[in-house]
Amino acid sequence: MRSEKITFQGSDGMLAARLDLPIGTPKTFALFAHCFTCSKDIFAASRVAAALTDRGVATLRFDFTGLGQSDGEFENTNFSSNITDLLKAAEFLDREYQAPSILIGHSLGGAAILAAAAQVKSAEAVVTIGAPFDPAHVGHHFLDSQAEIEQKGEAAVTIGGRPFKVKKQFIEDLHGQEQVERLKSLHKPLLIFHAPLDQTVGINNAGNIFTSAKHPKSFISLDGADHLLSKRSDAIYVADVIGSWAERYIDALKPVKATTKLKSDEISTVVAEAGPGKFVQHIDSSGHQLVADEPFSVGGSNTGPTPYDLLVSGLGACTSMTIRMYANRKKWPLENVAVKLRHNKIHAEDCAQCETSSGKIDAIEREIELKGELSDEQRARLLEIADLCPVHKTLHSEVVIKSILI
Repeated sequence: MRSEKITFQGSDGMLAARLDLPIGTPKTFALFAHCFTCSKDIFAASRVAAALTDRGVATLRFDFTGLGQSDGEFENTNFSSNITDLLKAAEFLDREYQAPSILIGHSLGGAAILAAAAQVKSAEAVVTIGAPFDPAHVGHHFLDSQAEIEQKGEAAVTIGGRPFKVKKQFIEDLHGQEQVERLKSLHKPLLIFHAPLDQTVGINNAGNIFTSAKHPKSFISLDGADHLLSKRSDAIYVADVIGSWAERYIDALKPVKATTKLKSDEISTVVAEAGPGKFVQHIDSSGHQLVADEPFSVGGSNTGPTPYDLLVSGLGACTSMTIRMYANRKKWPLENVAVKLRHNKIHAEDCAQCETSSGKIDAIEREIELKGELSDEQRARLLEIADLCPVHKTLHSEVVIKSILI
């Protein structure tokens, strides 16, 4: 992943943003709106964005006017100006990179995404995380200052341990939003995340959003998560689900099926180009589906293991199975087997036990971990057995490959 600092024009000055990009060409772009009085660098935003890059999704996250590193004064903003900032961000992506196909909003940012979604024509999927059904929900932050705001037109409040000045127009704007009508006319696939024990925005908000929206809509319960997705595992889970869910609606994320006349059977493997990457291969091995690719460093998309990775994986699986079969037959107390493999090309002169004396040869380093109350003699014997696995023998024997053009 690489991350770029950028700025663009917002509703009142320049907005500071960060664009998280996957290595290689992005499959699509997402726009992320952060929570109330937060910034683009909050854990939820940065972690979800980072995890999305692993799926080829570039994500723009920015500071709303008056927050973080963006221009403007928070006291002069409101929910409507946040919507304008979102639209400006979408326009920036469209102009400079690619229009966003996924809109993601966290907390009040989720409510803003719902309000702006219909105006972002490129958006094909909308996601909310811990979002309030009614933007006015954030008014609970000002309850102690409500009377002062009404009388003086503004008041200093503390939110999340930081001071903010809130004006009467901010609260009035929150109450003037027609979220129900916006949800009814969304006409875009909607995915709703919410933690059942969210102490900031109650779970009933997710229920109201779900009920008001029309299909297609989905709800995912973030069991055990908090409002800010403080745990890295929760943020990664959200990103993974977004990526899988969005495949149904965004063509750029849909796996490309291989086209071939060849069909695998119970004892054969078929490999065919799948795209959209330069080296992506679809593998049907006796009915089991796999993907092979090359890493970014050589122009691949890194969507699956390399051919050599698959080769040594076969050796590793065979090694573990062979050791297990022998230990079971001997009734030895072997609890678990793990095999770590690494393939390299080395100079023949560096290999003392090799017959070849010049050029380069293939070298596979294999580390075997055996768990259990095994004696030294038993462990030594199982190491010998590892060399007797069928794949190991195949790699050391003469192999004939016959190719037929059809």
